[in-house]
Amino acid sequence: MHPECHLILHHARAAELRAAAGAHRPAPAAGRPGELRARLGWTLVEVGLRLATAPNPTLTHA
Repeated sequence: MHPECHLILHHARAAELRAAAGAHRPAPAAGRPGELRARLGWTLVEVGLRLATAPNPTLTHA
């Protein structure tokens, strides 16, 4: 298949998928849209940073 034809078909299919996904998107909860998601995301980032930067136990050589 010619690359330009493939690209056109790809864009058409992507538009169809976006439209279908938009139809199945749940209604936003009360309050600011995405507030709970953002708070959860930042909480996970904070936990990950704490795990990644946990102090190493001091090793002593005998």
